[in-house]
Amino acid sequence: MNATTATAAPRETDQPGQGAPQRVLQRMILPFEASPDIVPLYIEASDARSGATGGAFGLGGGSDRTAKGEAEGQGSHRTAQAAVDISELSERHSARIPSLSMRSFGTYFNAFPASYWRRWTPVRAVRLTIRTAGSGHLVVMRSTARGTLQRQESRTVSGAGEQVFELPLTAFGDGGWYWFDAYAGSEDLTILGAEWTADADLARTEGSFSISMTTMNKVEYCLENIRTLAEDDALRELLDVMYVIDQGSDRLNDHAEELAPLQASLGSKLQVIEQGNIGGSGGFSRGMYEASTAGASTYVINCDDDIVLEPESLIRMVTFADFATRPTLVGAHMFDLNNRSVLHTFGEVVDPWRIQPALANDGGEMGHDFALDPLRSTPWLHRRADVDYNGWWSCLIPTETVRAIGLSLPVFIKWDDAEYGLRAKKAGYPTVSLPGAGVWHMSWVDKDDLVGWQAYFHERNRIITALLHSPYARGGRVVKESQFMDVKHLISMQYYTEAGRLMAQKDVLEGPDALHPSIGTKLPQIRGMAADFDDAVAKKDQDLYPPVHIDKPPRKGRPFTQPHRLMLPVWTAKTLAKQLLKPTQPRSAENPQTVIPHLDAKWWRLSAYDSALVSNAEGTQVAWYKRNPQQVREMLTEAITAHLELHRRWNELRDSYRESASRITSFDAWEQTFADNPAPVRERDREEGSELGGGTGGSAA
Repeated sequence: MNATTATAAPRETDQPGQGAPQRVLQRMILPFEASPDIVPLYIEASDARSGATGGAFGLGGGSDRTAKGEAEGQGSHRTAQAAVDISELSERHSARIPSLSMRSFGTYFNAFPASYWRRWTPVRAVRLTIRTAGSGHLVVMRSTARGTLQRQESRTVSGAGEQVFELPLTAFGDGGWYWFDAYAGSEDLTILGAEWTADADLARTEGSFSISMTTMNKVEYCLENIRTLAEDDALRELLDVMYVIDQGSDRLNDHAEELAPLQASLGSKLQVIEQGNIGGSGGFSRGMYEASTAGASTYVINCDDDIVLEPESLIRMVTFADFATRPTLVGAHMFDLNNRSVLHTFGEVVDPWRIQPALANDGGEMGHDFALDPLRSTPWLHRRADVDYNGWWSCLIPTETVRAIGLSLPVFIKWDDAEYGLRAKKAGYPTVSLPGAGVWHMSWVDKDDLVGWQAYFHERNRIITALLHSPYARGGRVVKESQFMDVKHLISMQYYTEAGRLMAQKDVLEGPDALHPSIGTKLPQIRGMAADFDDAVAKKDQDLYPPVHIDKPPRKGRPFTQPHRLMLPVWTAKTLAKQLLKPTQPRSAENPQTVIPHLDAKWWRLSAYDSALVSNAEGTQVAWYKRNPQQVREMLTEAITAHLELHRRWNELRDSYRESASRITSFDAWEQTFADNPAPVRERDREEGSELGGGTGGSAA
């Protein structure tokens, strides 16, 4: 999604006769890549001639529940939405509407999130300016927090001209959006541009930003994102430096042919810094550190490398942060890279009792598809979602905040963004997940990072987050849930995963001062254990294993079912007794007893077998799980011991981690970790260094 032609976004305009100088808050945009899966995020269609309409078109307003009910009750039936002719979308900031047709801009990227501006900024009125050519009708719509649609104002247009709508924000306390619909008359109507503006003097500041992008062996993604910034004039105007923190073995600097023209274009605005692999927290901390010590940037935006940017999103994030009443973290939403119209979540909080991510909006859903249920017909999307944090796939952080509360926890991956949001909130810096600011990222819905090497980081970092932020005695439910998860993994024959979890619990007990020294060594240590566990040794094809054989099939051929909740304690005790004491069937070590697809690999099903072939979440590999009673006995003993110790020492550990938090997230602590983890010298570097008469290490270009 590159900007082949980009128009700089005006930060301030003075319209004669219309009051104080205005600053653009948001402008109408259309996609660079006009593919059908992306278009519904920008514009929707209705054709008066054919009668085909989206379920929410018109001045009424549908319901996502109604639409879903129709779909369930009538097979695959859904009210058809007329397709937008791709030829209409040849421009970035204008749209041609064919005669006798309607186009709605009540979409994710073009509706104006009025309630967010009402809640977090001093703006209490906005001005919508629409430039048109041709004849037709403009209707400004608004919604309430309940998702009720209301007509705000309507005008007939003809010829070439400009329509200005003064729109109050006073009634958007809990939610609601503004947008406009355009109806063409007997001839085509062209929307030449539209901007939402507010009085410029309401902005707290007029800032610039740097980017902190951590990358590891994803060169093509990274180059594409650099190219997007290099080709967008509006972004370049706001950008101070793009810091690319390269922690991989396949490095950007190895691709000089592709990198050189981008470096020439951006000059000092592109800096590639090579360092050892100290995870996302280490990479983002390095970029945050550089941006916050350079002294130029008002904000630093943490970005994953493997995203596709909607460049306007970064401009909107900076603008919103400028207008925010106080320094505020501003995050972009994440859309599914492989299913572009699907939104991951609308906003997340941390459940304080469980220390687990949860949806910010009651009634909200994960994986919402705007192609099936548009914004205007989905009531829960109209209620403002107030969040605790935003994922660091793209999140703006004021450098003032970084200097005040420090850098990330040195936790490699997992929970670094959530913990930072909670820490910032305690210090008076809220987070806003801003609608209309979004990026596309590979979804982890079809992954399972609770199994395998990442389980260590999930377990350790969740417990640390609880120690730092839980308001409940002994972390609420965290220790109890952790123990239950140990049992689930053990009866599922996932011994490698459990080994990582046990290591995590022991490392938490060591205290906060062990985090920095181990950040560059823990991953190799965990991965080095994989060869010792059957469940961690995978092959690409099921046929590479012996054929399935089972001596005793399920009783009466009935499939295994999940135990009833009331019976779960008794069922668990019986299952554990079997796991601990009952010998495995001899043939199970020679032949797997069954094949279980990943979707069916539930703990209560796996517990019924002595061995099973189990596929991974991506469907690319198969592992042979084998029950080992001795392993279960040893690991269960370790788990019980660790959790008793966690429970006994919780208050002591809580005080230790909280007292050390500012020290281990400080610039000084991270400076030492950066120095201790330079980019490793590779064989090719030695050869090149030998030819040049010297060696190479970590570098900044």
